[in-house]
Amino acid sequence: MSDVTRRDFIKRSAKTTAVGVGAITMAQRAAAKTKANEKIRVAVIGLRGRGGSHINGLGGLENVELATLCDPDQRLFKGRIKEIEKRGWGTPKTETDLRRVMDDKDIDVVTVATPNHWHSLAGVWACQADKDAYVEKPCSHNIFEGRQLSNAMKKYDRIVQHGTQIRSNPAIQEAIQHIRDGLIGEVYMARGLCYRWRDSIGKKPATDVPNGVDYDLWQGPAPDGQFSDNRFHYNWHYLWDFGNGDIGNQGVHQMDICRWGLGVKYPETITSGSGMYLFDDDKEVPNVINSTFTFPDAGEMGKMMVFDVRPWMTNDEKGAKVGVIFYGSEGYIVIDSYTHYQSYLGDKEEKGPGKNKGGDHYANFIEAVRAHDASILNAPIEEGHYSSALCHLGLASARLGRTLHFDGEKEDYVGDAEASAMISRDYREPYVVPSIDA
Repeated sequence: MSDVTRRDFIKRSAKTTAVGVGAITMAQRAAAKTKANEKIRVAVIGLRGRGGSHINGLGGLENVELATLCDPDQRLFKGRIKEIEKRGWGTPKTETDLRRVMDDKDIDVVTVATPNHWHSLAGVWACQADKDAYVEKPCSHNIFEGRQLSNAMKKYDRIVQHGTQIRSNPAIQEAIQHIRDGLIGEVYMARGLCYRWRDSIGKKPATDVPNGVDYDLWQGPAPDGQFSDNRFHYNWHYLWDFGNGDIGNQGVHQMDICRWGLGVKYPETITSGSGMYLFDDDKEVPNVINSTFTFPDAGEMGKMMVFDVRPWMTNDEKGAKVGVIFYGSEGYIVIDSYTHYQSYLGDKEEKGPGKNKGGDHYANFIEAVRAHDASILNAPIEEGHYSSALCHLGLASARLGRTLHFDGEKEDYVGDAEASAMISRDYREPYVVPSIDA
């Protein structure tokens, strides 16, 4: 890959041209794809929360080097480096600007653990820079972004894994296979549960940006706004500019399982009831949401998906508070965690097959990178796009307060200009998600 300036990189990515693509020879591309016995050099972008999981998940893998840590909050570097050094994984270098990571020809893989509003753009830039990427869930902040990331993976022939790690767990893979094999008969509905304990975030005034934080870069594609503690670490999840509430935070995992088990992509109708029924705070995304999705062309009689978000005190449902229940004509299956399922058969609800076993999503990703074979991935980005889009659809109905109709082929709403405006958004220069033809 030819050396480019940061300004050139931004200019080219906005035009959907790969970084240095004209200067990359076929021999260089072939060499980049032959990694069976080579060290994979990884840059982790975003160091809080999921970033720590990326470090722990990749640092211990054979022949994988944590080469670079990147975050616009420099205050995070010292602690993460200390953790890595303590485990004998070397001393990574640090960058505050992810564009310098993309410019670094020695980096093979980037992992994206930023806030949601950066996921797709960072993933697209990685593909354009001929790097493979592990992109956290949800892979997009809106439907347009997810499509562009999926297209970038295809256009630039990259390996891109979505961070829905449940797909790598053998127990859940087995549960889905039981559904395919008819264990519970004709499956007509999946119910996703997202009951997480989410306290009030209070009301926080605007303040000066802390020393060591590049807040303009942190905001990236989102609208410019004044800094406050509630527009920054973690609480961004509940603000429309940056996050997608608990549907996009936790619920995308369960939404993904629902869609996986039902064997569907896009619904035809979406109806959400929602409200801010607890806490008078700075949250913008409703904290109680019930969404119903219908798939009239799925199976002989159609299928339904229901998704429930509750933020506070609640009962479990057959052991599940964060999980999925599949209902069929001959029984039901409860997935009550990331690694466990139990089936219940017949009208007496007798216990059938069940299992508790996890897997390694990071190892699955690295295996695909080494082979340069996207078919190995348990959660390819295209699947991540569809599951993330379901979250956006449910939120759009909640925000508008009406039933929406969706055309999956066009990836647009039917006869609703206000809803269609939510498919994408205006981006701040130079952080523009480009339109990419696969």
